[in-house]
Amino acid sequence: MTKLPPGFTHELPQHLFDQKPEKDRRTGVPILDFENFCCGAHGFSALIETQVNGQNKHLTLFDTGPDSKSIVRNATAMQVPVNEVETVILSHWHSDHSGGMLSFLRMRGADARECVVDLHPDRPEARGIAVPPTYETIIGRLPDDPTFHQIKEAGGTVRTSTKGHTIAGGTVYVSGEIPRVTEYERGLLGGMRFVEEDDKGQWEPEPHIMDERYAAIDVFGKGLIIFSACSHAGIVNVVKDAVQRFSRPIYMVIGGLHLAGPELVPRIPHTVNFLANELRPAPTYILPMHCSGFRCKVALEHAFGEGCVPAGVGMKVQVRGDREGDNRLLPAVFT
Repeated sequence: MTKLPPGFTHELPQHLFDQKPEKDRRTGVPILDFENFCCGAHGFSALIETQVNGQNKHLTLFDTGPDSKSIVRNATAMQVPVNEVETVILSHWHSDHSGGMLSFLRMRGADARECVVDLHPDRPEARGIAVPPTYETIIGRLPDDPTFHQIKEAGGTVRTSTKGHTIAGGTVYVSGEIPRVTEYERGLLGGMRFVEEDDKGQWEPEPHIMDERYAAIDVFGKGLIIFSACSHAGIVNVVKDAVQRFSRPIYMVIGGLHLAGPELVPRIPHTVNFLANELRPAPTYILPMHCSGFRCKVALEHAFGEGCVPAGVGMKVQVRGDREGDNRLLPAVFT
C-alpha cells in the first residue's frame, strides 16, 4: 500500500480494475479473492513485455522463481498469457531462479507458440553454500537445476550462448560474461561448486558464478532498464558493463543486488555511492528485491528518496518511450 511513482501499480488494484472480478450479490461490490493473489517466495522472476510503436508485442520471462508451485500460482493470479511467452532467460544456474522453469513450460497449452529457453551452457552438477568466517563448512546444497533434456521434454527449445545477444525482435539484450573490474565486489562469498572427475567428486570454491547474465532494454527518452536477478557479479560491475557497451544512461535497475548478510554490509556504502554519486546521470529508479537485504534498501532509500521503490511480487511497471525526448539524453559516465 506504499505510495508509488507514476507508472508503478501494486497488485491489488490490478485485480480490482484490470481483471474485473465478480461482484458480491448481497453488497454489490467486487470481491477481493485472496485465494488467487500472488505468493512471494525466495527467488526472482519477472515478466517483460516489449513493444515498438505499440506493435509487435514480445513477452519474455526473466528467471522462473525457486519452486514448481509459486510461478504457476502467480502467473495464474496475474492472468499471464503463458502461451504467448516466446523466450525464457535464465540469469544463472541457481535453483532459486530456475526452480519454476519446468512447471512454467508444462502449464502452457498445446497451442502455445514456441518457447526458447536462453541458457548459459555451463550447467553445474551441484552448487552449495559454505558459511563464514572460514567458508570451509558447507551447510547445504541447492536443489538440482533442470537439465537440458528435461527442458526439451517440457516443451522448451534450448539455446545456449556465452556471448551477448538480443532476443524479442531485438528489444531485449542478454549479456555475455560480466567483467569483474570493481575491487570491492568479490562475488558470492561461500559459493561452492561440486566438480566430478574420474568418477569422484569434490567441492571447490566458486565465488564468481561466471555463468551469470543480466538483461537490458533501451527505452527511447529514458535509457536502459537493467534486470539483474542476483548480482553475484556485483551490481556496479553490471552497470559499468552496460554503460560501456551502450553509452546510454541507466533509467531503472530491477532485481536482487546481493547485499544481504553481515559479511556483505561493507559493500553497501561503496555500491550506493557509485549509483548515487559516481554514475552520472544517476538512475531514476532502483527496485531492490530478492537478495538485496534490508540495510541495502534503507541506504538506497536515503540516497534516492522516492527513486528507491519498494518492489515485490505482483507489481506492474509501465515505461513508455519518448522519441523526441531521446535527443535530450546525455550518455552515462562514471568515475
